[in-house]
Amino acid sequence: MGKTVIIVGTGAQGSTIAMRLDEEPAVDEIICADYNLDSAQRLAKKLTKVRAVQVDANNIDQVRNAARGADLLVNGLPPNYNLGLMAVALQGRMHYQDLASGPLEDMDFVETVKRQLDLDGKFKSAGLSALINTGSSPGLSNVIARTSADKLDTCDRIEIYVYDGIWTEKFIPFWWSPQTAFGDMAARPVIFENGEYKRVPPFNNPETIELRGLGPRRMVDHEHEEPVTFGIFFKDLKAATFKYGGPACDLAEFLYNIGMLSEESVHLNGVSVTPLDLVCTLTPPAPATPEAIDDALSQGMALEEGVALIRVKGKKEGKPICFDNYINTPGLTESFEKYGITHESFLTGQAAFLFTKLFVNDLIHSRGVFPPEALDPESRKYYLAEAAKLGIRVDEVRETQLQ
Repeated sequence: MGKTVIIVGTGAQGSTIAMRLDEEPAVDEIICADYNLDSAQRLAKKLTKVRAVQVDANNIDQVRNAARGADLLVNGLPPNYNLGLMAVALQGRMHYQDLASGPLEDMDFVETVKRQLDLDGKFKSAGLSALINTGSSPGLSNVIARTSADKLDTCDRIEIYVYDGIWTEKFIPFWWSPQTAFGDMAARPVIFENGEYKRVPPFNNPETIELRGLGPRRMVDHEHEEPVTFGIFFKDLKAATFKYGGPACDLAEFLYNIGMLSEESVHLNGVSVTPLDLVCTLTPPAPATPEAIDDALSQGMALEEGVALIRVKGKKEGKPICFDNYINTPGLTESFEKYGITHESFLTGQAAFLFTKLFVNDLIHSRGVFPPEALDPESRKYYLAEAAKLGIRVDEVRETQLQ
């Protein structure tokens, strides 16, 4: 008998997961649950195994009733819903998957990750798996980091660099929520250094990194989950960082430096204004429909380049070794021409789906709460092979010393 999967949230990532699951022989039914019933129903009309239901994710009873009989709950909503949906999964004896632990207001990424890991014992006792942080980064990047680290005797440092240079002639600085983007960039990142977590200032420690195919690019510390989970799940790791760069990052840093990303109100001509709210209101939203994406592309591309690099450093038989892993995936133009979605939706949605595919094909063997770097070698090998079939390939460049 095939599996039943409920996807709570049918936005860009949830709908991509549903479309791919519809092709999976191991799946009998997909329950697409969303507050916007029209959105879920539009998806159901395009697919064969989908049943659309309306739920308010703040109402646990509604979600529990909608999920009745499901084997897996996939959380496609923002991280503030994580604990509630994990509770539903435990009560309904379902496995659980989400895409991110944070950000959350007034809680740093160490706290957001640990509050989920605190449920490890309950999921183990129930014989269930809760796989957290399963997008592209975090998610795919974690699988790559572990795969390289396993080739070393000791893993000392893991450095992730994401450079996003997608810039259309029509001014669209972000291809996801501007509010989320500005909020993330103005937050204090967490780095892992000498066995400890440290919160550093926004846009901390600028570095010029040589990126294959692009040359030197400026990168800065950025708030993300990977340094947190790497510090917990990689034994003897000394340091882990996540850095980001590109025109949108440069714009955000400029606005931050002049105080425009502040959440503290200022008084202007007798009116109280919050700078961040003003900036987010004035910033064009990311195109959300095929027609809007096509309109932006039709006006031309000013810049279309990007790199995701996962660098793993350590020793093998006493020699220092560095693995540079480059993720190759379609850009904005190719993603839209082939699939009718943006590069962001393509990579994050496909990467998340592949973790769901592990679940429905019974390839996740551990129980408890854990991120992708805790998956066993067999599961990770399968994941990367399936990713390549979807056009997501990883080039590993090894650098070592002969003597």
